[in-house]
Amino acid sequence: MALKATIFRVGLQVSDLDRHYYAAHELTVARHPSETDERMMVRLLAFALHADPALAFTRGLSSDDEPDLWRHADDGTLAQWIEVGLPEPKRLRRACGRAREVTVFAYGGHAAELWWSRHADLLDGLANLSVANVPQPASRALAGLVQRSMVLDCTIDTGSAWLGDGATTVEVALEAWKTRDAVT
Repeated sequence: MALKATIFRVGLQVSDLDRHYYAAHELTVARHPSETDERMMVRLLAFALHADPALAFTRGLSSDDEPDLWRHADDGTLAQWIEVGLPEPKRLRRACGRAREVTVFAYGGHAAELWWSRHADLLDGLANLSVANVPQPASRALAGLVQRSMVLDCTIDTGSAWLGDGATTVEVALEAWKTRDAVT
């Protein structure tokens, strides 16, 4: 018998001072049986950092042809593709051909650093790709916020995020490993 996903209910208040985006989101997050709390919370952080009414969680780990999050434009085209973890360069090249913007949120400490050192040269030529690292102390601290029902506040300012549940706040200072090329 296959294991089923665990469902989490999340009330997320986003105050993004960088983008001037302020909204409350009621989310249902399914955690795949093989997914850790740490990975799920990095997905939630990725949602907060790119929050938009059209941004949606996908089948993620259950699907080879979908990212963790995506946003479709009004015309139906794929505007944003967001991956969490350490995806293969071939997958990212394919994603860059499908979406206007592709973002990777790497995490995992030394494993993420090794992944980046191996693939940085291959990924450098992908103009619509950005890669950010979530430092391991922050991703592990995010996992400590997990509850089946969560009410979280996320404040974003000058590239850092503070995610908290009222009792505990975790600061995440992302490390920008690659930024998208400017569109001319």
